[in-house]
Amino acid sequence: MMLQRSISVLSACKTSSPPKFLLPFTRNHSLLILTTLSFTTRSNSHSPNRHKIRAFGTSAASAAAVARNGSDADTFFAEESVSWASLGVSDGISRALSNVGLHRPSLVQAVCIPSILSGTDVVIAAETGSGKTHGYLIPLIDKLCGTSDVSESDLDDQKLKKHRQISLVLCPNVMLCEQVVRMANSLCGDSSEPFLRVAAICGRQGLPVKEPDIIVSTPVALLNYLYAIDTENCRRSDFIRGVKYVVFDEADLLLCGSFQNQVIRLINMLRFDEKQLSRMRSAGSGEQDLNSVALKVSDTEDEDYPQTDSNVEEDEDTDDNSDVENIETKSDVINRKDWRRVRKIYERSKQYIFVAATLPVNGKKTAGGVLKRMFPDANWVSGNYLHCHNPRLEQKWIEVTTDTQVDALINAVNNGMSSSVDSGSGIVRTMVFANTVEAVEAVAKILTGAGVECSRFHSDVSPEERTWNLIDFQQKGGVFVCTDAAARGLDIPHVSHVIQAEFASSAVDFLHRVGRTARAGQPGLVTSLYTEANCDLVSAVRQAEKLGLTMEKAFSRKRSFRNKLKKRGLSKHSDAPSIRSGVPA
Repeated sequence: MMLQRSISVLSACKTSSPPKFLLPFTRNHSLLILTTLSFTTRSNSHSPNRHKIRAFGTSAASAAAVARNGSDADTFFAEESVSWASLGVSDGISRALSNVGLHRPSLVQAVCIPSILSGTDVVIAAETGSGKTHGYLIPLIDKLCGTSDVSESDLDDQKLKKHRQISLVLCPNVMLCEQVVRMANSLCGDSSEPFLRVAAICGRQGLPVKEPDIIVSTPVALLNYLYAIDTENCRRSDFIRGVKYVVFDEADLLLCGSFQNQVIRLINMLRFDEKQLSRMRSAGSGEQDLNSVALKVSDTEDEDYPQTDSNVEEDEDTDDNSDVENIETKSDVINRKDWRRVRKIYERSKQYIFVAATLPVNGKKTAGGVLKRMFPDANWVSGNYLHCHNPRLEQKWIEVTTDTQVDALINAVNNGMSSSVDSGSGIVRTMVFANTVEAVEAVAKILTGAGVECSRFHSDVSPEERTWNLIDFQQKGGVFVCTDAAARGLDIPHVSHVIQAEFASSAVDFLHRVGRTARAGQPGLVTSLYTEANCDLVSAVRQAEKLGLTMEKAFSRKRSFRNKLKKRGLSKHSDAPSIRSGVPA
């Protein structure tokens, strides 16, 4: 009886239909194909006004290599001859990486680490599970600690003698902030202490660590912190002046939609500080005079950068509902019209790094389009399987109806628990995705009624319970039922099986969901349940997989993929939703 009631609940759940603010990604830039990954003679120099994308080879070639060699090592790791030291990483950090089991760099890390160490702006667009987080943390920690020839005993004295430098990492939600902090703190020196002080700013609690070297924050939490700093003593200006490295993790999400106003505002503040410093240096002013000019919010606006009129809200996972405070500003400090005339000619003093697993570039309002306009000289690093099928991933496709989807779901979960896919740790972890909170609850009831224990992860679950459920899943495995809130950024090792109880509403969401498995060179299994209403999107994804192509044409910003195909006259199916809307009382 419980199972039958759960079936009716699932059938009545409504599907979500928010627009996805993403546009197609096309490789219309010049490509530097690194098929052999020889780093002994590679140059980091780049000519201005060019977008360079460094790719590691085509997905088809890599898949062929896997089939030929019977191994998946070369689809994730760099060549055995490539070591951390050969990338320019210091000996102390190289030892720390080996101590945590990272003996070799991945393909993505082998390319992006030297680029970041060179000081140029970098855009890292690579598939999920390719090692992007360590790819930017390692060079930043190395740069903040000093050059590789400085011993650890001299680091503290050296940092006291020079101006304090800060690395800032922006993430879309609190979960990702905490994950970055854990990963940075896991790298320890010979004294078993972390190399640097790392702190997360989430909410209004301020800095939990005194004078941190790396600050990880959500955009709104950082803005609230900056506006809370006493401006009379120029503390805000000092803080922004000290930020030398800025990372935007999940950049496609941060630069579009609800985060755009906050992030563009922060970029404007940071770049205005660069212009201000450059102007004073060119005028012969010393560092001692820089604090005499306070950084005003009104002076950070720039006509080059897009602004939207929509109200800005945090992501559903940030748990930070505070609004950015309004600050009264004065306009008599800097003549903005005079300043704009020289805004594009200034000496750079900060480095910007953008990281994403999906990065569309077609159109001025896409994340990639914004980056091309704002950072025209950035060095682009592109992964083998960006927007493509991962050859380490086995996919099963099951078309269902409202009468068969529950049985298919239970069978998929049971089959996954006994799957031959190696989980790496002997613990089987299965993630089940649904599109809405209501659908997650319905799926959890169905699985519980079928005797399958599971935990839930969505916005209506308290932050404490979400954290506990995630830790329990990481340590003990089992079945984890979630919305797309768990699809981005969360690094859960050895997830052996991903099930789409409801098919993703966009190709971008699909890529992030399936990216929870087959990570870091491991194999994985994905079982996708889909209905007739999903057939167009499913056909596009499967066709791209079959031909070894990207899924870029399935990306859509303002309409569903199904409607996009209809406009082109390619759709044969009705636009009726697969699940009836409305939840019974």
